[in-house]
Amino acid sequence: MALRSQEQALSEKGALEDEGEEGEGGEAASGGAVVARGGPPGAAAQGFTPPEGGFGWVVVLAATWCNGSIFGIHNSFGMLYVLLQDDGAAEDPSLKFKTAWVGSLGMGMIFFCSPIVSIFTDRIGCRTTAASGAAIAFIGLFSSSFTKSLEVRYFTYGVLFGCGSSFAFQPSLVILGHYFKRRLGLANGLVTAGSCVFSMGLPFLLKIVGRAIGLAHTFQVLSAFMLVQIFLSLTFRPMFPSTSDPHDVEHVKLDSRSWRQQCASQMRKYFSLRVFRKKTYRIWAFGIATAVLGYFVPYMHLVKYVEEEFKETERAWILLLCIGATSGVGRLASGPISDLIHGPKKIYLQVASFILLGIMCMMIPQCQEFWGVIIVCLFLGLCDGLFITIMAPIAFELVGPMQASQAIGYLLGLMAIPMTAGPPIAGFLGEHFGNYHLAFYFAGVPPIVGGLVLSLVPLIHQRQLRKKRLDSGKDKMLVSETIMNGELLPGSPAMEAHM
Repeated sequence: MALRSQEQALSEKGALEDEGEEGEGGEAASGGAVVARGGPPGAAAQGFTPPEGGFGWVVVLAATWCNGSIFGIHNSFGMLYVLLQDDGAAEDPSLKFKTAWVGSLGMGMIFFCSPIVSIFTDRIGCRTTAASGAAIAFIGLFSSSFTKSLEVRYFTYGVLFGCGSSFAFQPSLVILGHYFKRRLGLANGLVTAGSCVFSMGLPFLLKIVGRAIGLAHTFQVLSAFMLVQIFLSLTFRPMFPSTSDPHDVEHVKLDSRSWRQQCASQMRKYFSLRVFRKKTYRIWAFGIATAVLGYFVPYMHLVKYVEEEFKETERAWILLLCIGATSGVGRLASGPISDLIHGPKKIYLQVASFILLGIMCMMIPQCQEFWGVIIVCLFLGLCDGLFITIMAPIAFELVGPMQASQAIGYLLGLMAIPMTAGPPIAGFLGEHFGNYHLAFYFAGVPPIVGGLVLSLVPLIHQRQLRKKRLDSGKDKMLVSETIMNGELLPGSPAMEAHM
C-alpha cells in the first residue's frame, strides 16, 4: 500500500511539472523543441527529437569536408616534409629533427586543445566555435606561405593551424547529434568514409602541386580548403541551445556569489577530475598515451625513407594513399565489429591494432623492395582505423555516458605530448645514425607496450565486478538477517514493503 501511494504521488508530481513546463515554455523556431524559459538546456535536449535527415544531410556534407580537409592535410604531411627540407638549408645537420617539429606541433595541438574546445563548444555553440577555428586555421596555412623560416612555421603551421584545426574539427562531430539519433551511426560512418577520400587524394595533389608551383603556393592552395570550411561551418545550426543560455537573466540576478566563487564553480564543473578516480580509465588513458608515441612517425618519415632507401621519388605518395584507403576500411568495419563485443572487452580490438601497428613499424626496415613497404602500409592504415573509431564507445563503457565527454577530452589532451614528441625523436635518430632503420624500430616499441598495458583493463574490470557482486551479496544477507530478527526501525522502506 505504501509503495503504491508513493508511485501515485510521483506520477501526480511529474504531471504537475509537465504542465508547468508547458505553460512556461515556447516552441523553438529552429527545431520545434520545447524549451522552458529560464530552465536548464538539458531539459530541452531531453524533450527534443532530431529530424533524422533533411538539413542534417547538409551538415553531414560540411562535417565530411571539415574532417577530410583537416586530417587529410595533417596525414599527408610526409609530402610537405620533403618540400620543407628541399626549401630549407641543406647544410644544416639537424634539418630532419627541426623539420619534423612543424608537423608534430600541428598534429599535437589538435589533441592538446581538445579539453578547451569542449568548453568553447558548450559555451558559445558549435557554429561559432567551428567557424572561428576554420578562420584561425586558414590564417595559419596562408601565413606559412610568406616565410621560409622553420621557426616561424612552428607558430604559423604548428600552433595556428593546429589550434584552428582542433576548434574546427570537434564541433563537426558534436553537431551531428543535433540532427541524428537513430541514424547517428550512419551519419558518423559517412563522415568517416568521406574524410578518408581526402586522405587518399591529397598526397597525389601535393605531389603534383608541390612540384609545379612550389611550397609557398602549395600552402596557399591548402589554405583554400580552410576558407571553404569557414562558410561550411555556418551550416552547424544548433537544434537545441547550449548550456549558456543568454536569456537566463534571472539566474544571473539570483546568483549572489562573488566572481571568485563563480569562477571556482565553473572550473570545478569543466575541469572535474572525477574520471581519474576510476582505475580502469587511468590504465586505459596511460596505455593509449604510451602507444601513440610512435603513432605519427610513419605518416611523417615514410615518404622521405623510401626516397632515400629505394630512390622512389615518383611513387612515394602511393604509401600515404594506401594508409588512407585501408584506414577507411578499418573505420567502417570496426563499428559493426565493436557492436558485437559487449563491455570493456572492446579494448581487445585496440590491443590487437596497437600490437600489429608496432610490428608493422618494425617491419619497414626489413622490406627489401618498394612493394613490401606498400603491403606494410596497408596494415598500418587498417590498424589506424580500428584504433580511432572505437575510442568513444570504450570511454562510454568505462566511465558512463555522463562523464564520457570529459573522459575523451582528457584522453586526447594526454595523447598530445607523446604524439608531438615521437616524430622529432625519430628524425633525430635518422640524422644521428644516417638512416631511418632505428627510427622505425623505435616507433614500433611504444604501440606494443601500450597494447600490453591496455590488455589489463578488461581483466581489472572483471575483478572489480566480481568484488562488487560479493559485496552486494553480503549486504543482502545482512538485510535478510535484520528482517528475520525484527530489528528494522519504524518507517524504513523495507518494513513498508514487508507489510
